[in-house]
Amino acid sequence: MRIAVGSDHAGYKYKESIKQFLTGLGHAVDDFGTDSEEPVDYPLFIRPVALAVARGEAERGVVLGGSGNGEAMAANRVKGVRCALCWNIESARLARQHNDANVLSLGQRMLTEEAALEIVRTWLETPFDGGRHLRRIHMLDLEW
Repeated sequence: MRIAVGSDHAGYKYKESIKQFLTGLGHAVDDFGTDSEEPVDYPLFIRPVALAVARGEAERGVVLGGSGNGEAMAANRVKGVRCALCWNIESARLARQHNDANVLSLGQRMLTEEAALEIVRTWLETPFDGGRHLRRIHMLDLEW
């Protein structure tokens, strides 16, 4: 699977660990930055991840920041992106099963590195249930 990743400075350390984790699992990773812990504006690095997923250039995306909140908001501004801010394995599992989340947002300041990697693993391995959830997913892209 091709996975796009991006973070701001507050998520940089975990982004680097997640990249290594993903490549170790055999996935192709496209890194949209940032490249250090120097302060940056997160939309500059998150939007390209979301666009890559929306265009089909990447099958999934992982975005990171201090809390993951702003990153999820930035990613969800792109039509076709369903970014879930996850804080534990259960939230990651449900994000995939019920919401077909194609982008995962994580907060480096909110999780241990070990927990973040297990959340990523769960999110990658959990299939979308479809069924009654599919109707709701289609509703997300309607113009209201």
